[in-house]
Amino acid sequence: MDQSKHVRVVANGKTFNVCEGISLPKFLESINLSIKNVVVERNRIALSPMDAKKTLIEDGDSLEIVRIVAGG
Repeated sequence: MDQSKHVRVVANGKTFNVCEGISLPKFLESINLSIKNVVVERNRIALSPMDAKKTLIEDGDSLEIVRIVAGG
């Protein structure tokens, strides 16, 4: 039986239940995104790439995730 605690996070308006202590990069992987290809705002504060890599998801976090697109 799974004894891990779960927390709720809202990302781009959709609610997810994730394991407590999951890192932002792992969460992004779980929704098929890479930390290298997105910009993330957490609770209305934009995260630098360095901060995003070390951020842990907390219960009630609100994320806005924008994909970086390059083209010509």
